Amino acid sequence: MAEKKPKSKHHHGDLRNALIDAGVAILAEDGLDGLTLRKCAARAGVSHAAPSHHFDGVAGLRAAITEEGFRIFRNYMLDARNRAGDNPHERLKAICRGYLFFAVENPALFELIFGIKAMQHQRDLMPESPDAAYLVLRETCAPFVPEGADPLVTEAQVWSLIHGFCTLYVAEQFGKMDAGALDLGPFDQVMGLLDTLPLAKQP
Repeated sequence: MAEKKPKSKHHHGDLRNALIDAGVAILAEDGLDGLTLRKCAARAGVSHAAPSHHFDGVAGLRAAITEEGFRIFRNYMLDARNRAGDNPHERLKAICRGYLFFAVENPALFELIFGIKAMQHQRDLMPESPDAAYLVLRETCAPFVPEGADPLVTEAQVWSLIHGFCTLYVAEQFGKMDAGALDLGPFDQVMGLLDTLPLAKQP
């Protein structure tokens, strides 16, 4: 008997999203090296040729997953900030905490969206999602930007601090990483530097 082809469970309109969701799940299980079009198709329950109708090879799939990754990343920061109250310093440390939780719980996705190539081309490939994630940083840094100053200076200071910390943390430079039992001691000590960031004088 001839082998039956996988029968799609998805309507044409949502197959693209189903393949992206499959890719995110595969990243979580198998890491960046395990991400292939064929694996995404199998997980979504469609033929191995189906992804070619939605993505230009694995590079196109990665670009689409990166866009979704930035959306997920943004929500981590927003959720953390929404629980932080009104204190500007606490809100700033909260988005950094969301940044860390995203990196620890989604290390392969973190690696994908913040890879050098993705960072170089993200604005061309995904004009909305990366900017939307960056706006969380911009909004939260705004109370610390002096009048007339370039906001990028303050944003770069904060972003460099938290991104560098997350990269080292995920690389286990502070010891073995356990996503189920995070040791926030090093995080709290390093992010304590943000308490020294002066609030801008209100006009």
